[in-house]
Amino acid sequence: MSEQIPNQTIHDGVGSYDVVVLIEHALTRTDAIQLRSLHEDIEDQVVYHVLVPLEDAAARIESAMGSLAAGEVMSSPAMAMNEVDLDAVRRDCLDRSSRDLATTLEVLRAAGAAAEGSVVSDPPIDALAAAVAEFDGREAIILTRPHVVAEFFHLDWTSRARRKIGVPVLHLLEHETFDEQAGGGEGVTGL
Repeated sequence: MSEQIPNQTIHDGVGSYDVVVLIEHALTRTDAIQLRSLHEDIEDQVVYHVLVPLEDAAARIESAMGSLAAGEVMSSPAMAMNEVDLDAVRRDCLDRSSRDLATTLEVLRAAGAAAEGSVVSDPPIDALAAAVAEFDGREAIILTRPHVVAEFFHLDWTSRARRKIGVPVLHLLEHETFDEQAGGGEGVTGL
C-alpha cells in the first residue's frame, strides 16, 4: 500500500480534466508554466495530481557505499555500515520528498494550476497506475532528468508506464524548456 504524505484534495472530480504527474525532483517555475501551457485550451478545470516517489533509504546507503573508494571499504566494511543511521536516512528521504512536493505544488499553483499531491512509497509506476485509476486520469506526464541507458533499453518510467496504464503518457525533461528538449531530439517522447 502506498504511503501518501500529504494528500491535499482540492476538488470533487466533477467536470475536471485530471492529469497525473510523476516527478523525480521539485519542479521549477519554468517547468510549472510549461506544464500548465499544455492544457490551456481545455475547458474543464485541469487538476494536476503530483506524485513524488519516496527514495529508498537502504538503496541510497548502498549507492553511497558503492561510490566509496575501494580502499576505504575494504579496510572495514562492517564498521562503515554500523555507523550509518538508517532511520536518520529514512527521515532525510521523507523530508526531501516532502519538500520537493511542497515546492512543486507551490510553483504549479503560482502558475494558475489546481494541484494536489502526495509522496508515495510504492514503486513509481505502480503508484502512477493507481493514481490514474483513482482519479480517472485522462493522461499521465512524467518529468525526469535524462536517463539515456534506461531509455535505450525501454526500462525508464515512461516506457514502463506506457505498457502498464491505458492513457497517453508524455515524458518531459525537468528543468529544460520545450525548445531545449526538442533541439537535440531528446526530451518529449510523445504520446
